[in-house]
Amino acid sequence: MNEGMISKRYAKALLQYAVDNKSEDAMFSDMKKLAAVFANEPRLRMAMDNPTLNADDKLNLIKAAIGGKPSSEFVRFAELVVKNRREVYFQVIALCYMDLYYELKHINTGKLVTATPADSAVIEKMKGLLQNIKPDGTLDFETVVDPDIDGGFILYIDTYRLDASVKTQLKRIKHQLITENSKML
Repeated sequence: MNEGMISKRYAKALLQYAVDNKSEDAMFSDMKKLAAVFANEPRLRMAMDNPTLNADDKLNLIKAAIGGKPSSEFVRFAELVVKNRREVYFQVIALCYMDLYYELKHINTGKLVTATPADSAVIEKMKGLLQNIKPDGTLDFETVVDPDIDGGFILYIDTYRLDASVKTQLKRIKHQLITENSKML
């Protein structure tokens, strides 16, 4: 079966269960933490893929990844996933759950990546731009500083990306020069 289909089915079932138990916000918090840990720690994904680790160890790793005390609904869900031997899908399930939660709560996401910290006027202007583009719902907006982009900005709006970074512009110029030079030869 397709990894996306399996993950989406689990995420939908989890969201429905969480809504029925009025714990969708707590579950979202746990899933957001889990997705962040998977993104920042690739060894967790390798541990979930490791067939030599037993189910209890994998379950304990997932609980530890959340940090603190995960909700009882999350623990029950994690136990179900591990019992069904679907632990390799935890990362994608967490991301799917977050997407479904945003859709349910009518939340638009935005992220501004800059090379240096952006001042509040720029941040407010970007938030206003996003609210004009997606007026329905609330906005979950974050800013990230990434010196690797060398300047400019990258703006994410839900699944769209507007890249106005110096790094990308330099890559385009380099590609154009290489292409033009290869035509001359």
